[in-house]
Amino acid sequence: MAVATPESGGLPAGESSTTPTLRAALLRLGRRFRALACLVPLGLGLPLAPALAAGGPAATPQSITAAAAPLQPGDIVLIRHAIAPGTGDPATFKLDDCATQRNLDEAGRAQARRIGQQLRTLGVPVVAVWTSQWCRTRETARLAFDQPAQDMPAFNSFFEDGAAGPGRTAAARLALEQWSGPGLLVVVTHQVNITGLTGLVPASGEAIVLRRRAGALEVLRRLPAPAG
Repeated sequence: MAVATPESGGLPAGESSTTPTLRAALLRLGRRFRALACLVPLGLGLPLAPALAAGGPAATPQSITAAAAPLQPGDIVLIRHAIAPGTGDPATFKLDDCATQRNLDEAGRAQARRIGQQLRTLGVPVVAVWTSQWCRTRETARLAFDQPAQDMPAFNSFFEDGAAGPGRTAAARLALEQWSGPGLLVVVTHQVNITGLTGLVPASGEAIVLRRRAGALEVLRRLPAPAG
């Protein structure tokens, strides 16, 4: 015999039709659980900081250094590449040919430089930079940071191949868990990768800071994208 659930809205066999209040409460509870599940970060299982969960106002670039939870050695900064007009990549996309990809425009290049300036004002040295193998992440890293970046295929976009998402997120999570400092690790990657790891949807040039606490990685704060 089928059993009704809050999602179905049906009545189990034998239930009185005189309990609309109870059924309405169950339906609201079911919707609430589904909404909460959408907020639970994927892959890392990172809890949202209270201010983020409550939808608190984002810091401005001028207020970053005065914001709560200053960065410290050992933190990880996930950055969505700088402004690259469009969505996804052309049908002719080739990983080894930047001319076939969606790339930074002049506003994106200016934004990339400001990303580097923004992090330098926070006073914690960047000791390692990882990027996906896409040209727009590599160029963002090159313009932002005065040091070589390391290609990390685990952070390659899976926008065009959703089936690759879980495996790529797992590989990225493992790489992050194995990194331990001493300064900042910066990872320049794509929106889908950051969302897969944290449940958050960053703007172009925006950063999500992770910190290891009690052996687990948590979302510490967001660094708003600088203007292009």
